[in-house]
Amino acid sequence: MVGVKARRHRIVDVVWGAGFALVAVLTLALSAGEGNATRRWIIAALTIIWGLRLAVYIAWRSRGKPEDPRYANLLANAERPHLYALRMIYLLQAVMLWFISWPVQVGSYDPDPPGVAFWLGIVVCAVGIAFETIGDAQLAAFKRARSGNVLDTGLWRYTRHPNYFGDACMWWGLYLLALGSWLGAATILSPLLMTYFLLAKTGKPLMEAHMSRRPGYAEYVARTSGFFPLPPRRK
Repeated sequence: MVGVKARRHRIVDVVWGAGFALVAVLTLALSAGEGNATRRWIIAALTIIWGLRLAVYIAWRSRGKPEDPRYANLLANAERPHLYALRMIYLLQAVMLWFISWPVQVGSYDPDPPGVAFWLGIVVCAVGIAFETIGDAQLAAFKRARSGNVLDTGLWRYTRHPNYFGDACMWWGLYLLALGSWLGAATILSPLLMTYFLLAKTGKPLMEAHMSRRPGYAEYVARTSGFFPLPPRRK
């Protein structure tokens, strides 16, 4: 209803991060007395921090802007755009959110005490949140300064997509947090799917297709890692 009234369905991108935070809160409450307390609270805290930061950042970034080209193109030829948007944007993202949040849901019910994988998962999640936060802040500062065509300083010197790398780290970290049982191990489908979309579908390919028209971007691609942070390649 909000998207239809505003004629902008990009609001769903804000709901994406907030939705994970909501899942974390509900799962924390529902798993009380069943899952290990340390595991439950840390999974919830990290997910809430990540989700709310993402929601606030996207809301701030998209304020006053027109419809996202992805959604405009998707609905351009639809006979009944509002119903099509409900199915292909809102319901699809709701299903994706539920599926990708499996580590949060399953890990919170695990009664076993945390092991090595759990503590490693905290580190991986922290790295992910840091990369996303710093990368987004550097990009916002670059856009405000209008200092060039391509951002190639800070984290962007080492990877063309520090925010996507951070996103992937977050979900692999949550998988490690849930890795206390065979059911937790089965949630590996969540980070695998998220990484696939970031690298092959909605993340990197769309962004690079858009950026490829900018002067200097081809040279940036030639010297900068496409995902994992690495030292720039020499000419």
